[in-house]
Order: sequence, then structure tokens, then C-alpha cells
Amino acid sequence: MAELKLEGLCKAFGSQFVVRDLDLTIPEGAFTALLGPSGCGKTTTLRILAGLEHLSSGRLLLGERLLADARVHMPPETRDMGMVFQSYALWPHMTVAENVGYPLKLRKVQGAARQKQVMEALEVVELAAYAGRSPQELSGGQRQRVALARCLVSEPQVVLLDEPLANLDRHLRATMEQTFRDFHRRTGATFVYVTHDQAEAMALASHIAVMNNGELMQWGAPQTLYQHPDNAWVAGFIGKGNIVSLAGLADEQDLDSIQLHNGLACGHNGPRQQVLIRPEHVQVTDNGLAATVESCIFQGERYLLALRLQDGQTLSAFHHSPLREQQCTGVRLLQGWRLEAA
Repeated sequence: MAELKLEGLCKAFGSQFVVRDLDLTIPEGAFTALLGPSGCGKTTTLRILAGLEHLSSGRLLLGERLLADARVHMPPETRDMGMVFQSYALWPHMTVAENVGYPLKLRKVQGAARQKQVMEALEVVELAAYAGRSPQELSGGQRQRVALARCLVSEPQVVLLDEPLANLDRHLRATMEQTFRDFHRRTGATFVYVTHDQAEAMALASHIAVMNNGELMQWGAPQTLYQHPDNAWVAGFIGKGNIVSLAGLADEQDLDSIQLHNGLACGHNGPRQQVLIRPEHVQVTDNGLAATVESCIFQGERYLLALRLQDGQTLSAFHHSPLREQQCTGVRLLQGWRLEAA
């Protein structure tokens, strides 16, 4: 195993850059998500890693081995990577075992050796009993696991996954998330997982690269991105929360209740700074800052409140019981994160 290094990766189609100056080092054995809205360049980045797209500039290395730069382009079959597509890409005229064994067939692995590796891969995804079936006889989740087994059978150093859960219903997605966790733990391979679903990325990945307009916005652990976003765009894209404008703040980024309430009390005096406040850090009380309930949404185990402060700024809060729209209440801000100026 080896780390995957992206150094100044650029990809342009004509005069339009889809990926621009992407610098990223993905640790060996990490489960990394490329997260961002549609059109941000994450799938193009994955295709560059796989060798399905040529670089415009920059370098791609697996350990010390150069996979691609402006002049070198190693073909996909030599990169020691496996890819799982959103569409599963299973051959309908082949059985499950034949689909899984196809990469071994291309490598001229024959007879009992190939059968043994195929069955071991199917056992990992708990589909050994389905070896003789055709893909048409399987559910969506089972087909996805066949695609995983086909990827696993060649024992790649890097596994690339392109929105593999996008075609599944919510219940099946949760089941497959656990399958991916188990799959990653058993193989020890480096995973690069493309998704536009932040909940999916936060639940699965040990590292997340947040992309927008072809550029890397922030890279880090899920907890870091949620609690300490680098800028207002990341703060708005990751998780629920509100960005409020406060005056009279000190230089530190972690702000406590006193600092937040003092910042709001300053009104419009002095320079103002943007602060992210998550809903779990807004407490509904009988006193505190005056706020009006604008909406109350039932979420099963709790209610999500949309609140408006007296200065017109908005907050979100969780609460254990419903409040009426236009009801007046008090709120206490427990903590916030000051965002760096753009």
C-alpha cells in the first residue's frame, strides 16, 4: 500500500477548467470522500485517478510511482486500482461468478485458482450462495455488492467509487453504508469515494475533500469540517447552521456564550464578523435573547425551529417539543465558530 498524491492537478475541456490546481495527499488505507455539488469536478478527479481522463497539467503518484503528468499516462489496467460505478456495470449475459472473475480472466488466471479467488471475494460481500445467478435475478443492493466483489478480486491498492449508492432507496443505502465500512476494514485498501451527499460522506469517510467549481475548498476529518469550517461556503454546505454577523469580537475563533451575546448586544457598532452557529448550540429558554418562531418542523426524535432575532438575523435550533409559529421565546447561544474573512 502507498499514499496517493495529487500535485497541482488540472483538467480543462477546451478553455474551461473542470479541475484546477488540486493538491491533495490521500493517506495509505484512508477512506476519503470527494464531496461537493454537481459539476464541482469530483467525478472528473476520480476519472483522472482511474486513468480514464488525461491530465492537462500536474502530477499523480501512487507512492513514488508516477501514474500521470502532462506527458506520462499509465493506462487504467496498470494502475493497481479498482473502480465501482454508479450503474454497477455488470455483464447481463454472465453469472455473478463470471462477472466477479472477469478481471482475473483478463490476467490469465485460470481454473481452480480463479474459482477460489472469486468465491473468497463473494464471501466477503456475503453473496457466495448467489454465484450461479444472473445479475437480473438480484436486487439493487446485491448488484452493488457484486460490483464490490469484482473490484475486490483483483486486490487493488486503491478502490475508486463513483456515487455507488445514488440509485438505491434510503433503507438500502443505510445497509450498503455498513457493507462499505466492512469492505474497507477487511481489505485495508485506500478508498476514494465520490458523493454529493454530505450525510453519506460524514458517515463513511475518515477524510473529506470538499470541492467547488473545480477547486479544493477544505480537506480534513469530518468532525473538523463540521466544527471548524475554513470559510462561509464550507460552513453553509456542511451540516445545518446559520451564519450571523456580530460586532466587537476578539481574535479567537472558538467563541463562548458570553462573547456571542456581547457581539449581538453591540448592535451595528464597529466592524462585523461572520460567525457560524449550529442548531445544537442554540438553547430555547424562558429568558435570553428574544426570538420569534418562524417555523417548527417535526423530525421524529426532535423539532427543528427556524427563529428570527430582533435584529432580523435568523437561527436554527433543535427542541424537544413543538412551538407555535410567531410565538415569542428566548434563546441562549452556547458556542460559535468565527469564520475567516474571504
